Amino acid sequence: MELFDSHAHYNDEKFENDREQVISSVKAEGITKLICVGYNIKSSKEAIKIANKYDFIYSACGISPNDIPQTEQELWKDIEKIKKILQTGDKKIVAIGEIGLDYYWNKENAELQRKAFLEQIKVANDNDLPIVIHTREAVSDTIDILKNKIDVNNKGIFHCCPLNRELVKEALKLGFFISLAGPVTFKNSKNANEIIEMIPLDKLLIETDSPYLSPEPLRGKRNDSRNVKYIAQKIAEVKQMKLEDIAKITYENAERIFKMRK
Repeated sequence: MELFDSHAHYNDEKFENDREQVISSVKAEGITKLICVGYNIKSSKEAIKIANKYDFIYSACGISPNDIPQTEQELWKDIEKIKKILQTGDKKIVAIGEIGLDYYWNKENAELQRKAFLEQIKVANDNDLPIVIHTREAVSDTIDILKNKIDVNNKGIFHCCPLNRELVKEALKLGFFISLAGPVTFKNSKNANEIIEMIPLDKLLIETDSPYLSPEPLRGKRNDSRNVKYIAQKIAEVKQMKLEDIAKITYENAERIFKMRK
């Protein structure tokens, strides 16, 4: 059985001491494709470097809402840096992300967040790439931008999608994929089953968001891509399907959205 982890951060400092060892273990356990995702300029460059070192790893580059600079002038500089990275034509870059809105940590810069989100969607459109969306406590503004402010040419993914019925409903209407992570396995996750049932099989992805959000039964420990099987298992149970079938479907979906078909 092969699994595709659609979102991980091996560019994170938590993997500083044993990155190569973990990545080797991941491949040995059947995770035969994964996306290493950037969240600022430095981590985006690191993600691309890691992707080019391993044949089964791909990358996404972008500036997350929690990493945008403090001024609009600095933001434009960072967006120019993302454009420059893309000008290299590196085939291992398969998406722009993670980008989006996060009002949980900071609402004071909401307008700058929205600007950063919009401008990076334009970059994705110009480069024929899908987007990887981070949204937290910003559902209505996120949906408003995607519905009313800009057309997203290649759609994309709501990564580690919040278990919010309205968000999932609107995201699916707009043609986006929904990626589920460790929180769907948490014992205190009230509506995980309902959300899993809402998502049609052809719009479903799985991810770890490593090194964060380890699923049950490993909650609280550092996460890595080997644990993506627990998310697949939870989905299989709720949808009353075989684990192997969920693995295959989510693998093919990820290949499709990231344009990996040969």
